[in-house]
Amino acid sequence: MSGFLLAQSPRAVDDGAAVVRALLMKQAEDWNAGKLDAFLEAYWHSPDLVFQSGGTRTQGFEAVRERYIKLYKSEGREMGKLIFDDLEVRALGEEYVSAIGRWVVTRTDQSKATGRFTLVVKRFPEGWRIILDHTSVGP
Repeated sequence: MSGFLLAQSPRAVDDGAAVVRALLMKQAEDWNAGKLDAFLEAYWHSPDLVFQSGGTRTQGFEAVRERYIKLYKSEGREMGKLIFDDLEVRALGEEYVSAIGRWVVTRTDQSKATGRFTLVVKRFPEGWRIILDHTSVGP
């Protein structure tokens, strides 16, 4: 017999997608409560985490955290209210899930920032974590 079979339970695959969907909803809740560090818990706390946006690549959890602080918390900046919509979460086996969608941040002055994102999420012993985030800004 050539090749190999990847044995995976359909339930385990479906559960991964459901858990990641819940993880993203928790991220939005944390963001909306102004809890940036809780929002960042969804990310892989590793120097190998990758965040790409606006032609810039940010490598490592601490660098990603500093990027978020600079853009959304420093100098009195307002985090605003975050929603994810147009969300598609797909299991890529038992260990990986992809998520694509649109994000919208609305501030108290009703100004909005919006864009699209693609995430790769991996299962670790401590839970599912975002290992790659590619986010664009725009309509």
